[in-house]
Amino acid sequence: MSVISHHTMSMDGFIAGPGDSIDWSFAYGRATSLADETMHRIGAIVAGRRWYDLATERWNGVDGIYGGAYRGDVFVLTHRALPQPPPRIRFITEGIEAAVAHAQVAAGGKDVAVFGGALTQQCLAAGLLDEIVLHVVPVLLRSGVRLFGDDKGGRIELERAYVGEAEQLTDLRFRVVRR
Repeated sequence: MSVISHHTMSMDGFIAGPGDSIDWSFAYGRATSLADETMHRIGAIVAGRRWYDLATERWNGVDGIYGGAYRGDVFVLTHRALPQPPPRIRFITEGIEAAVAHAQVAAGGKDVAVFGGALTQQCLAAGLLDEIVLHVVPVLLRSGVRLFGDDKGGRIELERAYVGEAEQLTDLRFRVVRR
């Protein structure tokens, strides 16, 4: 069971554009074989409160994940949980380690996906991340939400596991090298 950061990213490193827009990510082709494979590997997702608020407002909540094909739970790491979360959403306030641990149990032997740049950084810092799967779009957004921000945690080695392409997308999969 792996913990995977799974994102579509612009050439300049953004996973969301200005105003948290992700519409640009669908303009360059359909889901690739790597996207489909990754989606089928995932049994649970860890996301942040920002994802929850945006997904609820804009993307049909948990039912919008992977075009509606995802059926698992989402564990939302937050400082402010709602008293009655919607179905398939669980709020976690104990930190990234607890969120990933809860998601691993719920995943039932499948992989756990991490949505969001800040959570990807937290998972890397805690030694929890196993893979990074990226679908790179040929666009320069120049602002928005970066996948890898100004984290001062130091260098992390990656091993390239896959490179592919479909339509205008370039797929990349890397394993995190453990020392």
